[in-house]
Amino acid sequence: MICALASSVCFGAASVLQAMAARAAEPGTGGGVDVALMWRALQQWRYLAGLGADGLGFVLQIVALRTLPIYVVGAALAASLAVTAVIASRVLRVQLSRVEWVAVAVVCLGLAMLAFASGKEGHREGSAALDWVLLGISFGVLLLGVVAGRLPVRSRALVLGLGAGVGFGVVEVAVRLIEGIDFTDPVWYALLVGGGAAFLLLTSAFQRGSVTTATAGAVLGETIGPAIVGVIWLGDSTRDGLGWLAIAGFAVAVAGSLTLARFGEAPAPEPEPAAEPTAPS
Repeated sequence: MICALASSVCFGAASVLQAMAARAAEPGTGGGVDVALMWRALQQWRYLAGLGADGLGFVLQIVALRTLPIYVVGAALAASLAVTAVIASRVLRVQLSRVEWVAVAVVCLGLAMLAFASGKEGHREGSAALDWVLLGISFGVLLLGVVAGRLPVRSRALVLGLGAGVGFGVVEVAVRLIEGIDFTDPVWYALLVGGGAAFLLLTSAFQRGSVTTATAGAVLGETIGPAIVGVIWLGDSTRDGLGWLAIAGFAVAVAGSLTLARFGEAPAPEPEPAAEPTAPS
């Protein structure tokens, strides 16, 4: 549980560090895929520190997924939005409303309920069919991205974000199924394709639609599906008689995270006031 929470802190802090670097970098072409802006951001220590925090968070996530039920880790990762919100309110001076502060407290409450109610990690190995299903879903995420690109603007961000969340969910389940380095195992390719597709879809969602909508879809996609797989196929369980508390805690944590979905990506800097015209001499 400590690794899961530490992973959440790493991902949340990384978002703020990368946001600060992006704000300080000079704009490039201004296009959706701005290579010049990315290059300038990579030359800043804050952006590199953010990438390092992401890497550490991923390692901690792997440790947590190998020792905890998937539903606990998924809720903790969604809670990284609460970490981002709190840090952004201090460092980036982003104003949190009263409802958002309550949402931060709700996320903490939900995680506490999960920590108390969660049982041991399931020890079922799944089946060969599950490995191939994950691989099929990972390619399905890519196909979904192609289809979603033709949808209306209002629904495009939600579908892309949801697809990205499913891709991240494939990664979560794949980490549980991997038992060693064996590149003949389809679950390895499911991990690589699912993770890569998720990154591409989420980036497109941020570029082409509402950040809040895309992040909300991603949170739903990466928490609910893997949690169901962990309970039904991998044997994840709760403490005796506390299944209701785990379900309630999961719902509370995800609901609080969805309220903070606008912090899924760094907010844009406020525009500088235009200079007042000078009177002619």
